[in-house]
Amino acid sequence: MSCCLWLSLRETAVILCLLLSSTSLSPTSGQAEIPLETVKLWADTFGGNLYDIVTKYSGSLLLQKKYKDVEPSLKIQEVDGLELVRKFSEDMESMLRRKVEAVKNLVEAAEEADLNHEFNESLVFDYYNSVLINERDASGKYVELGAEFVLQSNAHFSNLMVNTSLSSVQLPTNVYNKDPDILNGVYMSEALNPVFVENFQRDPTLTWQYFGSSTGFFRIYPGIKWTPDENGVIAFDCRNRGWYIQAATSPKDVVILVDTSGSMKGLRMTIAKHTISTILDTLGENDFVNIIAYNDYIHYIEPCFKGILVQADRDNREHFKQLVDELMVKGVGVVAQALREAFQILKQFQEARQGSLCNQAIMLITDGAVEDYEPVFEEYNWPDRKVRVFTYLIGREVTFADRMKWIACNNKGYYTQISTLADAQENVMEYLHVLSRPMVINHDHDIIWTEAYMDSKLSTSQAQSLMLLTTVAMPVFSKKNETRSHGILLGVVGSDVALRELMKLAPRYKLGVHGYAFLNTNNGYILAHPDLRPLYREEKKLKPKPNYNSVDLSEVEWEDQAEILRTAMINGETGSLSMDVKVPLDNGKRVLFLTNDYFFTDISDTPFSLGVALSRGHGEYILLGNTSVEEGLHDLLHPDLTLAHDWIYCITDIDPDHRKLSQLEAMVHFLTGEDPDLECDKELVREVLFDAVVTAPMEAYWTALALNNSEESEHVADMAFLGTRAGLLRSSLFVGSEKISNKKFLTPEDQASVFTMDHFPLWYRQAAEQPAGSFVFNLRSAEGPESPNEPVVVTASTAVAVTVDKKTAIAAAVGVQMRLDFLQHTFWTATRQCSPADGLCPESCQDSDLDCFIIDNNGFILISERSQEMGRFLGEVDGALMTELLSMGVFNQVTMYDYQAMCKPPNHHHSTARPLVSPISALLTVTRWLVNELLLFLLEWSTWASWHVDRGAEAKAVFHHSHKHKKQEVLQPCDTEYPVFVHQKAIQEANGIISCGSCQKIFVMQRIPNSNLLLLVTDSTCDCSSFPLVLQEATEVKYILSILQDVFALTVHPAHNASIKCDRMRSQKLRRRPDSCHAFHPEENAQDCGGTWETSASLPLLLLPCARLLPCWLLRGHPPGLTSADR
Repeated sequence: MSCCLWLSLRETAVILCLLLSSTSLSPTSGQAEIPLETVKLWADTFGGNLYDIVTKYSGSLLLQKKYKDVEPSLKIQEVDGLELVRKFSEDMESMLRRKVEAVKNLVEAAEEADLNHEFNESLVFDYYNSVLINERDASGKYVELGAEFVLQSNAHFSNLMVNTSLSSVQLPTNVYNKDPDILNGVYMSEALNPVFVENFQRDPTLTWQYFGSSTGFFRIYPGIKWTPDENGVIAFDCRNRGWYIQAATSPKDVVILVDTSGSMKGLRMTIAKHTISTILDTLGENDFVNIIAYNDYIHYIEPCFKGILVQADRDNREHFKQLVDELMVKGVGVVAQALREAFQILKQFQEARQGSLCNQAIMLITDGAVEDYEPVFEEYNWPDRKVRVFTYLIGREVTFADRMKWIACNNKGYYTQISTLADAQENVMEYLHVLSRPMVINHDHDIIWTEAYMDSKLSTSQAQSLMLLTTVAMPVFSKKNETRSHGILLGVVGSDVALRELMKLAPRYKLGVHGYAFLNTNNGYILAHPDLRPLYREEKKLKPKPNYNSVDLSEVEWEDQAEILRTAMINGETGSLSMDVKVPLDNGKRVLFLTNDYFFTDISDTPFSLGVALSRGHGEYILLGNTSVEEGLHDLLHPDLTLAHDWIYCITDIDPDHRKLSQLEAMVHFLTGEDPDLECDKELVREVLFDAVVTAPMEAYWTALALNNSEESEHVADMAFLGTRAGLLRSSLFVGSEKISNKKFLTPEDQASVFTMDHFPLWYRQAAEQPAGSFVFNLRSAEGPESPNEPVVVTASTAVAVTVDKKTAIAAAVGVQMRLDFLQHTFWTATRQCSPADGLCPESCQDSDLDCFIIDNNGFILISERSQEMGRFLGEVDGALMTELLSMGVFNQVTMYDYQAMCKPPNHHHSTARPLVSPISALLTVTRWLVNELLLFLLEWSTWASWHVDRGAEAKAVFHHSHKHKKQEVLQPCDTEYPVFVHQKAIQEANGIISCGSCQKIFVMQRIPNSNLLLLVTDSTCDCSSFPLVLQEATEVKYILSILQDVFALTVHPAHNASIKCDRMRSQKLRRRPDSCHAFHPEENAQDCGGTWETSASLPLLLLPCARLLPCWLLRGHPPGLTSADR
């Protein structure tokens, strides 16, 4: 209360100060006087003329009268937010339940088919291979596995060519399509075909259904042809997908230990890095991870994560991958201390009830382990063996295979050897099968829902969509008794749900002008939100942001500083809260100050929560009208009328006969009874009919104006338009369509100007917050390459409000689009006006010693004598004037934040330069290098001849892939802050003098009535270019406490060198863990723990123990007593 009082007093003081200023400003010698009365006259004259023009051509007064006439028949109903969000939630739960039922049907069919199938090593079976279908050889015959497969375009599947009678089978390039395991699995899964079809017939809203096999094949319905990439490769492997991994295993805590000793140099390190990257790809947002590199000492590859586990969301996984790529090799590998560190982290997290609280595992990646590590397991893991240890032997050497397998088998893990880059994928996947055993043995079919993601299943089939999806998936198990203890996972079945379709169950018209609905996951990540921006533009292409599906609710609803809303929604609570918010508009150039009421509840049997935001005031009410069907139909069929393209008035995407209908056509069929099977939103249809009747007279009004306009020589306006809260849109041209300056306006190409699922049009939203009868003006750029971004068109719009029983609701908004040159002409004419007492105008805006600007309430220039300034922010043109307006309180600067921004990475390179060292240190370094190189040479000699060709080819391929990846990596996710400038409405006029060194700059500001515009008149003879410009630029938020801490990092205590960025990275936000966990089962066969190996040992390998006899100080790089400071 005291804060509000202070602000009120401050604003009053500013106004009094401005009112007490003189009526004209006294110029210095040689400067023109700017009479305040003259400027006010110019503003009033221009404002009056402008108001007459826009009211005439928009017909706003007529529309207001038409709604006023029907007020007695209207009802304004207050929206019950809690009831609304519960209803939306129930509808969504019902829709998602149908998807779960379809997946359960597939699980039952797959497990039954496997139970009745006997493995046949010599099975011969032809199936529809997605890549080979419809392919012919040189003789014109179908190739093997490529029989004729009928494909037809289907609107329900994004107009792709599909076969809704059959599924097809896709395999990655590295999986042999005639392998016995593949043939038996494909043959068994043929039983899913009739279930796919039955599911789709039972629920026509289903999209893709599929079965991903643990052997690598992917059966997808409807069947589709798969196209390899430009290199002829099918990279898609269903076992890498989030839906597969989450369904196959329970949540897990993972510590990855990677050997970075000297023996890992070259291809071994390349394979190790690829293995780590592959493991990271198998983790999801319910998992926790850290990576420790070790040689003769251990270090966390991200020092900020020392001693903890972090959530394996996309952000952290990508961060780890970048750090792994920079790992260097040196020294000798000592695994015991690394294992000890890993066990301690896992134990601490388990005891603190942090992390996944389910599976725990250590991934050991090395080319060998020689020291005594058994005491570590005795101390930390035996006899319970609660932490599984998975070992990955890198390279072709097998000397240490028995030790690596012993580690895995004695810790309920799995051992594999990875000799080439191509081996990594299949070998890493083995750990998923081990972790799935307890769940399989128990036959626990957990239902999982994924985070939002963009479909990549069809990316190589020319069918990639930028649509966000969630997948419901369930594991498929072998029920055969003889394999029960092995816990065999057959695969995972799933079905996609387009989040856009889910959000259609929260109809836009029920949420008001500024309201919206949103979804988030149990981890607090956004599934759907109108402010979620998952794509960014790189050159001419739209690409997914690296972190698009790990945007936290607190990063979108960032005004929720205490995270009260986030906490309640993650906990699945039902309730409400209010919050003052700043809503960005027009790509962040403008801002609305609103008070939002938030209502939220969970969606039963899912990890999702639903929220609804309604703005206070008119957003709390919904307008209800009624009219006869006959009258409404008559006015609905006018050619100037369209409906919101994305809104669902009638359901047309289920019945194939309805898909060809537009929403308007479907509504007509429904109202006339022509198609009784059509299902429509009766409430929305009723409102559309009512709005069609009330707004119908506007067509005749605009037509008459257009006829008169054609007879006038002056081109005033391009078009008039209106929109109603039911998504109805009318428009009328005053000129020929070829003369329209902005042809994209009111088309789907210009999303900001039309009704969408996410928002009302920009001109509607701005008008709703203007005072009654006042117009909001926006400058718009021309389209086409001839005049890129050159502003030539102005839109003006005003809201039509209806009041019933002291409740006010926004019924519609109406506006006009006019040419900028006409607006300029009107303004220059107005500034030639003077009061009768002055006679001829002593001053004019076209005088050389005056500068005149028309700016909007956010400081953007609509009119200037210099065309290159129009459309720009005033602070970019005249920093001195904008600075003075800010200091006087005429404008306020509002700081906004964008936690989904993309920034150019800092230009930093790892320098090879090192500080000067002593001769002794240099000698020791050289000696150490020579010894290490000699050992490594001996180690590699025995195997070099057999695999140096493969190694060179693989390394070359990796280099090219890495080089290409880095070259394209131009932008990276970041947080930014940016200023928005807002005029204080209480200040109608202002004037002042700016001291600019040798001269003084005079200015006068006057508000233009009935608009969001201001007139600024300044003295152009005084050069104030020495003032810095005021820019509306976004700057990256640097989360660092002090630059000095970086400069003196070596001299301050580490505890005092913590950064805010590190705190943010380490922070463990509240999350809700999945309900189920399957970590162990007493019947599990732990002896199924890895592959076979050869036990040949060569002379160089026998030298390894000798390496341990070398002086430790020689291998570490310094003798006893010589510290790093000495070096």
